Amino acid sequence: MKSVRMLVVSMAVLAPAVFAQRWEVGGGAGGGFYTSQTVTAPTGSASAKIDSNVAAGMWLGNNRADSWGGELRADFQLGSLDVNQDGTKATFAARSYAFHYDVLWHAKPYGSKIRPFLAVGAGVKIYQGTGAQVLYQPLSNFALLTQAQDLTPLVSVGGGMKFQLSPHMQLRAELHDYMTTFPKQVIAPAQGARIGGWLQDFVPTIGVSYTSSDGR
Repeated sequence: MKSVRMLVVSMAVLAPAVFAQRWEVGGGAGGGFYTSQTVTAPTGSASAKIDSNVAAGMWLGNNRADSWGGELRADFQLGSLDVNQDGTKATFAARSYAFHYDVLWHAKPYGSKIRPFLAVGAGVKIYQGTGAQVLYQPLSNFALLTQAQDLTPLVSVGGGMKFQLSPHMQLRAELHDYMTTFPKQVIAPAQGARIGGWLQDFVPTIGVSYTSSDGR
């Protein structure tokens, strides 16, 4: 949680610099779709992932007169932890929070009616298991789904379109790929089992934002 507090403080410190330029604040909602990883154990293998569910986010950004910009983002997702083998399944309620800074490149200058953009950034993501612990969990010989919390590094890549609806209002449609190391604290490999690699989280969203100027 220390890293989260540092990010919040950083957003507060950077906010005056953002508002001194062409700034943008907004939010959106959509869904999150995770890839899976294989858990290998002496008894065989199983699939581990986080189930698809709703996602939402907020951003505070600045835009230069040319193609470049940047934004601080905070994202929230629901999604149950999941271990599956040949139809046998263990699930556990969970949620996640992400905090990151993205650099944006726009194909059109600020003030254009339609602005395609690409984004790349980095930050952290916090996975939290929120389900109820039980005495017996299916597939516990592969992994245990826990009430732990896991802080992981995050890499963000994506892109989308900004549509200028009015001098101060934008509609945004975007798709991001949020990549993190596998959260081994909330999906904990059993003794003798192995799991690793990176999780990819594909998040399409629709949002609206308020801008300080139309750039004209």
